[in-house]
Amino acid sequence: MLASATKIDDLISKASKEQDFAQTAVFMAKAAESSERYDEMCKWVVALVNARLAEKKDLTEEQRNLLSVGYKHVVGYRRSSYRCFQHGEHKENDLIKSYKEVVKGEVMKICMEVLDVLQKKLIPNVQELAKAAEGSETESKHQESCIFYLKMVGDYYRYLAEVDSEAENAKNAEKYYVQGSDLAEKFLPSTHPIRLGLSLNLSVCYYEILKNQKKACELAKKAFDQAIAQLDALDENSYKDSTLIMQLLRDNLNLWTSRTEGEEEDEDVRVKDIE
Repeated sequence: MLASATKIDDLISKASKEQDFAQTAVFMAKAAESSERYDEMCKWVVALVNARLAEKKDLTEEQRNLLSVGYKHVVGYRRSSYRCFQHGEHKENDLIKSYKEVVKGEVMKICMEVLDVLQKKLIPNVQELAKAAEGSETESKHQESCIFYLKMVGDYYRYLAEVDSEAENAKNAEKYYVQGSDLAEKFLPSTHPIRLGLSLNLSVCYYEILKNQKKACELAKKAFDQAIAQLDALDENSYKDSTLIMQLLRDNLNLWTSRTEGEEEDEDVRVKDIE
């Protein structure tokens, strides 16, 4: 396994010297995704990030999505494993506790890796680009990217909070979600999938992490109602994504409202978020 990782690193290092490395990295990241080799997919995307930043460029929409998808899969099954240990019927003996700590450590390592890429590289870079393009159409594109990254930061602090009860994780999740939401209200329509996804995940953060059911419901309802009001103006290119997230908002609202009215929580019924 270590030898394989070393070979991938060598392959990336060799490819990075080529003139069209960005194109190569996207191709290889997609190939890794198709073969479900998500750890390697992330390696290609991080190398792509470094190459784009060296040229003072942001990621394209396609490249951003590869970053999101790759890490979603890398961290996703580990989050599921941790939930099984948290809510499963395993006898809480020393071996299970140790196993749970191993999974927790893996989740935390991945989250810190993503946060490092976002907070130290992508966000400062795109903020600088947006400032340079202030008042132009290009600024809006850079701000959209920034909102996407802020949402990801919120997501990965939320994942940290799921496995580590350190209060700072929950506070940071809320902080970055709110920063992204403030920008989204300024630069994105209420039906935009990134803005809707941000509202969805922030509401989940309020419900599951911060235990503020009232605020979760208010936020989800506001986002849903605002999007419904602008449904006629929905961009046909994002219609499928936007309506899917709106459905998730409504599903969560229905679930949370029923619990408010006295229904007991069922661990088999999952609150829905989106990458």
